[in-house]
Amino acid sequence: MSSLYQNSPTSSEQDARLALLTEWLSSLGLVEAGSRRPASSDASFRRYFRFDVAQALRAKLGDTLIAMDAPPERENVPAFIHVQGLLHEAGVSVPAIVARDVERGFLLLSDLGTTTYLSRLDSDNAAFMYSDAVDALIKFQLHSQPGVLPEFDRAFVLREMNLFPEWYINRHLGVTLDAAQQAKLDKVFEAITTNVLAQHQVFMHRDFHSRNLMFLDQGNPGVLDFQDAVYGPVTYDLGSLLRDAYIQWDEEIVLDWVIRYWQSAKQVGLPVNPDIDAFYRDFEFMALQRHLKILGIFCRLNYRDGKAIYMGDLPTVMDYVRKTANRYTELKPLIRLLDAFEDKAPQVGYTF
Repeated sequence: MSSLYQNSPTSSEQDARLALLTEWLSSLGLVEAGSRRPASSDASFRRYFRFDVAQALRAKLGDTLIAMDAPPERENVPAFIHVQGLLHEAGVSVPAIVARDVERGFLLLSDLGTTTYLSRLDSDNAAFMYSDAVDALIKFQLHSQPGVLPEFDRAFVLREMNLFPEWYINRHLGVTLDAAQQAKLDKVFEAITTNVLAQHQVFMHRDFHSRNLMFLDQGNPGVLDFQDAVYGPVTYDLGSLLRDAYIQWDEEIVLDWVIRYWQSAKQVGLPVNPDIDAFYRDFEFMALQRHLKILGIFCRLNYRDGKAIYMGDLPTVMDYVRKTANRYTELKPLIRLLDAFEDKAPQVGYTF
């Protein structure tokens, strides 16, 4: 078996962990161990299960709780706990930690429900839902301080973008870059990296999008999947939110939402570029870096981990990539490379 596949847990490993989880929950006496059902799917090795709370404790804990199974050799439970604390301190709605067994990788969490942003968003409610999400993002960013989270540095930026040639170009398209093509791609990567590293840094969720935001009646939104947070460019999470791989909006609408964020961020003293045109350029370059990473990750999830569902979102992400790259002289070589790889005519996107 290829080394690419050796990191995935086997069914027997998962069953063994499930037995340990059930044993731990039974010892706590907080939930009805026999009520287990899947709570959500995840692109990582984490698993989530929903349990009914013991009848006598429902007034205190609610009707259901979520058990997280995060194998400690593959997932960073201390990081989850650390970032949960930062978000909570910032006033952002996150699952409360009811019980923990960090050594074995188990957490029992409060339940934020089943309604994701993705399942609820439509053209009628998008404005107020994104306004709530931006408010939560700004709260987290205002709480920022250096030295608390890992830095999104040059090595980090390039490591993420290099998933694109490794998994999208090489593995998915079956193309091996020649020296000239590699040089062109490296030059595009350098232009992106120079821009994003010049941006001011704040706390960065790193996956702030519609599948990780839960619609809540109070304290909307609930924020999930935050354990990989870092200290990085101020536009990153805004790009994750408004250039979402799972839902796409007209560019003029997104531009309006970006401007509204920029105005609010300036008012509260966040370190955004004071010029809106320059800020929008920062937003676009940052979103492009993320989308190149996502193209690689979605292909890796398919070919390495057998999670084919993400391949259906490749066209949306590629649409973002092409439209953005086509707007900037230093990024246009990426369009020509893609055309050569995919044998497509150049595509022209919305321009400003």
